[in-house]
Amino acid sequence: MQKLVEGLHHFQNNIFSSQERLFKRLAKGQHPLALFITCSDSRIDPNLMMQADPGELFIMRNAGNIVPAYGASHGGEAATIEYAVSVLKVRDIIVCGHSHCGAMQGLLKPESVAELPAVRQWLSHADATARIMKENYGHITDADARLTATVEENVLVQLENLRTHPAVAAAANRQALKVHGWVYKFETGGVFAFNPDVSQFLPLSDTSGRSEKVTEKLPSI
Repeated sequence: MQKLVEGLHHFQNNIFSSQERLFKRLAKGQHPLALFITCSDSRIDPNLMMQADPGELFIMRNAGNIVPAYGASHGGEAATIEYAVSVLKVRDIIVCGHSHCGAMQGLLKPESVAELPAVRQWLSHADATARIMKENYGHITDADARLTATVEENVLVQLENLRTHPAVAAAANRQALKVHGWVYKFETGGVFAFNPDVSQFLPLSDTSGRSEKVTEKLPSI
């Protein structure tokens, strides 16, 4: 805790003063560029990843970067999404999974969360991911590759859940909103975006449909 308090004092005494004009402007309102939905994992820092300033990202975090389908949960996720799209008018929503995700490990090994009833209930919003893995990926036996595949499939499942939200569906229909699926490999800094043209997660710089060879990929699924 002491480290955090010292960091706060450093921010107040050194950082805030150099950006005081920015914070005063933000007091008048926010106009974020995107809604960023990611995991609660402490190893993920969206602002650091994208070098975003305060006010540029509207962030929603939870275990497993899960988006319950509209009406399936009474949590704050639906309200956050609705506010971002309908009030803040974000033009992009990013659902970002990550390597070594503990929530996805729990999905693959339900016995590991047997004594965590709240976690078990929450992961039920990723039941489709678990079923996809069980029925379609039995050929993957390597634990790391299986976890990577689960992370990827879960991002795609949560994108489908996201599209069930009325505000998202309406904005996407009038082409005022785009949704994106990303996976962040925090040990290398690599970010992979789903490219629907080739049905693969490719390094972010290569998601425009180009077919040139890439130097790094997530393990094949």
